Amino acid sequence: MNDTRVVITGLGALTPLGNTVADYWENAVNGKSGAAPITKFNPEKFPTHFACEVKGFDPKSRLDRNEIKRSDLFTQYGLYASAEAIEDSGLDLDKESPFDMGVIWGTGQGGMGTFEDEMKNYVKNDFNPRFSPFFVPRLIPNMASGLISMKFGLMGPNYTTISACASSNTAIMDAFNYIKLGKAKAFVAGGSEAPITEATIGGFTAMKAMSTRNDSPETASRPFDPERDGFVMGEGACALILEEYEHAKARGANIYAEVCGAAMTADAYHLTATHPEGLGALRGMRLAMEEAGVNPEDVDYINTHTTSTPVGDISETKAVSKLYENSSSRPVISATKSMTGHLLGAAGAAEAVLSVLAVKNDVIPPTINTKTIDPEIPKNIDIVLGDARETKVDVSMSNNFGFGGHNAIAMFKKV
Repeated sequence: MNDTRVVITGLGALTPLGNTVADYWENAVNGKSGAAPITKFNPEKFPTHFACEVKGFDPKSRLDRNEIKRSDLFTQYGLYASAEAIEDSGLDLDKESPFDMGVIWGTGQGGMGTFEDEMKNYVKNDFNPRFSPFFVPRLIPNMASGLISMKFGLMGPNYTTISACASSNTAIMDAFNYIKLGKAKAFVAGGSEAPITEATIGGFTAMKAMSTRNDSPETASRPFDPERDGFVMGEGACALILEEYEHAKARGANIYAEVCGAAMTADAYHLTATHPEGLGALRGMRLAMEEAGVNPEDVDYINTHTTSTPVGDISETKAVSKLYENSSSRPVISATKSMTGHLLGAAGAAEAVLSVLAVKNDVIPPTINTKTIDPEIPKNIDIVLGDARETKVDVSMSNNFGFGGHNAIAMFKKV
């Protein structure tokens, strides 16, 4: 591909650790847990009673009444985070060509809350077809990207990526490639998810994928620990402004980091499980590094996908270990899902924000709750446990993997 450079000029966050980027970063660096008992519904009928919910969300602070009325919660989250990112970027949209500004947005399931509510109402009304006229627009997964473009008048490429828990990393990669191809000057890219509903929690608990540590929610997500028993559900949205470097430089933009590489691969292995040897993940990381023009020893930090599941944690660390098998340095990793929970389709964007800020601030957020390292975890890996680590971070990598075998990797470096 050509030599066009792509940089990050704006960030937005609405997460279980804070409703702004500043709060999100502060709480992540300080090792705070976002887990607590579920408040959105009574979870007693399910084995898991807790999740990482967004706290104190007030859509009226950034959205108008009509936007709230016609949108599912996952879209409201996306609009909210995108507003912060655009404001943070300093882009004066009145001075930009709307056709040079696009939106690529990821989600894993879209408007599940809307679907659940409408079907309950349908059954309650003796099967009289009294669906809301906003049912379909609130439900469909592409509506977040559509409404973000409408709110800000962005008329460039606009679509939604759906690759399960790799969705928003896929969105970031696509925005990166579109800018390099000259299709736009800037994108709002990221993802949102509102999965703390009865159907979603019920479905994942039926799969036995989630932790049932109801007596201690805040310590339930414990990646790499031999006592881990599943992931903790999270929700929210994060947005990044990806911008062509010369365009950002010409307007004097604040640049957080450069997007230097990205890749996708498939495991082609199992419906929900990652490849046991991490072959797809390994190939993806190698391709991303090749595009970035770096070697393993040049990567200062890897934000792993690690969700605190018995199988997934092992396969990813095996892949990372193999990546460094001919390197003189040890990979430095952390699993920030230990604090945020797993935001499904928004996970990639949430972890990309932390990976970008690690490069910007030379701080690696920690993995919390892990007391002992599983003996199956390869020994050549340096896991940042307990406390954040202040160290030089010139290059970071963010991994995300999804049901269906989707692997998406994004890389960032100092400018």
